This record gives sequence, structure tokens and C-alpha cells, in this order.
Amino acid sequence: MMETPDLGRVTVELAGLRRRLASLLYEVLLLLGVLGLTFMVPLLIIGVVWNLTPPGWLEWLYIYAVLAGYFIWYWRRGGQTLAMQTWRLKLVDAETGREVSRGKGLARYTLAWFSLLTLVGIVWAFFDRDRQFLHDRLVGSRIVLMPPVKH
Repeated sequence: MMETPDLGRVTVELAGLRRRLASLLYEVLLLLGVLGLTFMVPLLIIGVVWNLTPPGWLEWLYIYAVLAGYFIWYWRRGGQTLAMQTWRLKLVDAETGREVSRGKGLARYTLAWFSLLTLVGIVWAFFDRDRQFLHDRLVGSRIVLMPPVKH
């Protein structure tokens, strides 16, 4: 049974690992569109108009910055990316239950690159007492399950 920590005045349920992994997969699909628009289009224009190809390290830095902007913007405005909204997930600060700060969001985002690309963070979640990813445990954030929307 999953622990339901008290985050402020409201008791919430931590989101299950399967739901978070499904949201992560959906997020990857959405990010293909984000990168297509913000990465490939500008680089194609630069390449065609000025016949330039930026060095690989600069392209990776650009990807890192674009995706950081995407995630931190959504996490600071409601705690949910588009994929998280679909799966009724919300990122919160473990201490306050509110949206994460910019600094905490940037730390979570940066650590998630290592955590997810090496699969260490996903393997960690199978052994963590709350089934949290490594980057959430290190930063002090949690992904909680939102109640269903009533129409």
C-alpha cells in the first residue's frame, strides 16, 4: 500500500510507478513535437539560409535549454506538464505541497537527465520506500495523484 503523506493541510496520494512511467512515455512523444518546432525548424533555417551547422555540443546545450524551459514553465504554473495533466499527476515540493521553486525545478530537470538516461532513476524507484524516482528523492519533490475531474 502506498503511503499518503501530509503535504500541508491536504493529504494526498503518491502517484503509482506504472502511472508515472506511462506519463513519462507519453511525455517523450509530446517532446518530439516540442523539439521539432523549437529545434529542427530553426536549425533547418540556419542551415539553408547561412549554410551553417552548429557544433554538436551547442546543439545539445540548445536541447537542454529548450526542454528546461518547457518543463520548468509547466511545473511552476500548476505543477503539471501536458502529459501529467492527462495522467492526473502533479509535481509538488515534498515539504510544502506547493509547486516547486525554479531552483528545485532546474535541479530536478538536470538530475532527471542522468537518472532517466542511465535508467538508474527508474531502477531506484523499484527499491525506494515510496517508489519515487531518484531525482525526486534527491531534490525533495514528489509526484502526486490528482483526484478525478467531476463534470
